[in-house]
Amino acid sequence: MQINLTGHHVDVTDSLRNYVNEKMGKLERHFDKVSNTHVILSLENVTHKAEATVHMSGNDIFAEANESDMYAAIDALVDKLDRQVKKHKEKLKNHLHHKQSEIPLS
Repeated sequence: MQINLTGHHVDVTDSLRNYVNEKMGKLERHFDKVSNTHVILSLENVTHKAEATVHMSGNDIFAEANESDMYAAIDALVDKLDRQVKKHKEKLKNHLHHKQSEIPLS
């Protein structure tokens, strides 16, 4: 999975980059069809914002999180993305299972 990390009014340090890469790896464990991810870290007044678009086969997923700490914002973002990825995977699984059960046995 390729991760593009951008900072808006934030210096993207090596520790932030490593933290994002480590956390986003969690998504790939649940669904291996993730091709690339674009993450934007920004600072708006005193609120730290993390947003991401995940491109995968058949769908794009977007989520954002606002927290008082950048690391907390990244954690919240990954949790949101993880729920959406699991939901997408279940939809695909149920859809494929449903189609296979419709095939006549004659």
